[in-house]
Amino acid sequence: LTAFQASNNKYVPRAVLVDLEPGTMDAVRAGPFGQLFRPDNFVFGQSGAGNNWAKGHYTEGAELVDQVLDVVRREAEGCDCLQGFQITHSLGGGTGAGMGTLLISKIREEFPDRMMATFSVVPSPKVSDTVVEPYNATLSVHQLVENSDETFCIDNEALYDICMRTLKLSNPSYGDLNHLVSAVMSGVTTCLRFPGQLNSDLRKLAVNMVPFPRLHFFMVGFAPL
Repeated sequence: LTAFQASNNKYVPRAVLVDLEPGTMDAVRAGPFGQLFRPDNFVFGQSGAGNNWAKGHYTEGAELVDQVLDVVRREAEGCDCLQGFQITHSLGGGTGAGMGTLLISKIREEFPDRMMATFSVVPSPKVSDTVVEPYNATLSVHQLVENSDETFCIDNEALYDICMRTLKLSNPSYGDLNHLVSAVMSGVTTCLRFPGQLNSDLRKLAVNMVPFPRLHFFMVGFAPL
């Protein structure tokens, strides 16, 4: 289960939210789902990574990663049978790409026999926030090849395309894009939450989908929209 039941009959997501700047965490706390998460599971820095992969991986991110691992460890210890980890991050920025891949490698060191699945938002030249996105993505893919078991690639350009062409949104917000991503994530992980014959856990999904260990990058599709 990706949520556990707290003492007051409330379901709490087994999630750790990480960023190198406080702004996004404040936005989550103030949003409609802010009260769902454990306050201890918000881990954030103050300086940000400035879209710089090295800052996320070697300097700012490296200073924060031990704090994140403490929270991850606590969540893992609360599980009866830990199956693996799911990490949601982007490959275009400094935090998601740099610190995200650092966290993946650290978790891999500590839990070498658990599955590592990532939902990675891949940048596109047509929909680009910053000029260094290709560098951040290239540096991250090397880490994902080595340390991830399953990587679900989510294409930024395709998300915008679906919002504009299919959903007829002239100016999609990040909320609209995230809604699409959440629908895909929910669909991909349905087999973990409901009984069925196929892909009943992360390991069986990898057995069915991965022909060679390093060839574990999946393109997700969603129908009907």
